[in-house]
Amino acid sequence: MMIVIFATLIERVIPMRIGILDQAPIAKGNTATGALQNAVETAKLADELGYHRMWMAEHHNLRTLASSAPEITASFLAAKTSRLRIGTGGVMMMHYAPYKVAEVFKTLSALAPGRIDFGAGRAPGGDHRSTQALAVGRPYIPTDLYDKFHTILSLIGESPIEDSLHDDIVATPADIVLPEAWLLGSTGNSAIRTGRLGVGYSFAQFFNGEMSKEIFDAYRSNFMPSAFMEKPVISVTYSVSVAETREEAEYIALPVDLGRLFLMKGRIQQPLAPEEARDYPLSEVDRSFIESNRERGLHLVGTAADIADQLRADQEQYGFDEVMFSASAPSQEIRLNQLRLLAKELL
Repeated sequence: MMIVIFATLIERVIPMRIGILDQAPIAKGNTATGALQNAVETAKLADELGYHRMWMAEHHNLRTLASSAPEITASFLAAKTSRLRIGTGGVMMMHYAPYKVAEVFKTLSALAPGRIDFGAGRAPGGDHRSTQALAVGRPYIPTDLYDKFHTILSLIGESPIEDSLHDDIVATPADIVLPEAWLLGSTGNSAIRTGRLGVGYSFAQFFNGEMSKEIFDAYRSNFMPSAFMEKPVISVTYSVSVAETREEAEYIALPVDLGRLFLMKGRIQQPLAPEEARDYPLSEVDRSFIESNRERGLHLVGTAADIADQLRADQEQYGFDEVMFSASAPSQEIRLNQLRLLAKELL
């Protein structure tokens, strides 16, 4: 019995690499400028607390989020921090030329060597109208985005590319420390291709809750070492609501739950304050939707010890390496407090 207890205690004090995914949400009473300033404040605190990385997301045509140009915000955050890895989660590469993406991230990595993450996504990050606008009105030409990602990686790594468009060119600045490269996923469809590309796999558990050991095993078994990553690394992003007590955690969690509920109903709006969410009338169908999301692990709610226990249990079951937290708290004060609580328990 004593051996089991001792082993459990040892397991709980082993640090876990943790990070932050920030969408720069614009809370009620705040502005887009204020939301981006909050991202800076968040990065500084994360740097101080010992978080491993912080990524900015890319979203278009939403007045509720201020993160539309994550590579720009990343450069500012890198300048305001000293140790924290900074990156994108992710650049929506369907909109951009591989050559330009490569030059952007090589520049970032030259400015903050050893601290830049190039995270890429295959989704549009916006609606049909914003996608059209980003294409300057031209019809979207379907492209194999894995091939596009491979081209970007080749340009960043200064490897030969066998196509006439990119033959005989170099993405500058040249001869820089390479950024880490990651591909985002939320269903498992990209696991095998991500492994073969030799990059990290960032799984968005908060998006649809479809994490599985089979997905991660497929990524690992197909992994081929590259200049960007020597061994497979899996990061899982959760939505979390953490407080000193479970009752308080439930109180601050409801605005996050309602935000997802409203999105499901096609209502895009600023998150409610906790007191507004408490008084919001919920139907039985609404309550069932929220409970289902909780059960599927999209949103973890509780004390920092509760969350740490759940994360370690998930890590044991599914076999991931790192955790990121979606910064979706109803206020900046709550968000910073959550980061402190999680760091104290996990680091």
